[in-house]
Amino acid sequence: MSEGTMQRRAQRDQRDQRAKRLNRVLVCAAAVPVMLVAAGCSSDSGSGDSTDKAEKAAASASASPEPTVQAAAYSKLPEPCKAFSKKTLKDLVPESKSGKEGKSDDISTRGSCSWNSLDNNGVKGSQFRWLNVSMLRFESDVTRGPADKLAQQYFEKQVQEAQAVEGAKSVKTEPVTDTGDQATAVHYDLKKKEGTFKQQTIVARVENVVVTLDYNGAGLAGDKTPSGGDMLKDAKKAAKEAVAAVSEANGTGGGKASGSPSKSPSTSPSKSASKEASDEPSKDASKSPSKKPAAKS
Repeated sequence: MSEGTMQRRAQRDQRDQRAKRLNRVLVCAAAVPVMLVAAGCSSDSGSGDSTDKAEKAAASASASPEPTVQAAAYSKLPEPCKAFSKKTLKDLVPESKSGKEGKSDDISTRGSCSWNSLDNNGVKGSQFRWLNVSMLRFESDVTRGPADKLAQQYFEKQVQEAQAVEGAKSVKTEPVTDTGDQATAVHYDLKKKEGTFKQQTIVARVENVVVTLDYNGAGLAGDKTPSGGDMLKDAKKAAKEAVAAVSEANGTGGGKASGSPSKSPSTSPSKSASKEASDEPSKDASKSPSKKPAAKS
């Protein structure tokens, strides 16, 4: 074999080796993106799972429990016309034969009763008395609050209304003790053509019930004006009886002194007595009596 032939064969061998090395490089280079893509897919899948778990955890943490509110302590009212003893009625409205119960669309949440008394002494004049008791019971409401707080707000409004009666003279306000959770007396004079009326209004709250007692009187046809102090004393006694009747109707036998029933969370919606306090009509303390006074409603 000549020298030229050997040199050409050596050159072909070198070219073949370079071609093989180039093919191996290209094959490896092509494999790299595939591995990266595979790795990327694996990474994305793991990231998606983590995101789902994080979102579920956040949603669980942000979910709040259903709102609750303290349940009302008292669930019913007594019969308003049976709120007072016979002796109390005899002392306050001696000539009254029976009480007149007010209309109510729900006797478990509101009720009232009134009594008229006219002691006619002929030419010596006569003594007129009027007694009214109203009761309003509140239910707890998840949006407006617990029943006792709603009752307290209404209690305050009733006191303010009693203090602002048109034409009232010498208005005085004082606290009343041993009558529910809180009680206030408002008393004043109201002059009418028939005579001077002595008005006593006592507003009391026991738990989630508000009791409003109105008691007024006048000496007619020349008879003497009754003592405001004596009437206030009688009104306080009657208010205390009415509050006790509310507690007894709910099985606590005597109200605050005997303790309040246990309470538990509730989400019950408000009933008719849980409406705005303005639903309850304001009371005019001074209807003018006639020969046969009509019961005030």
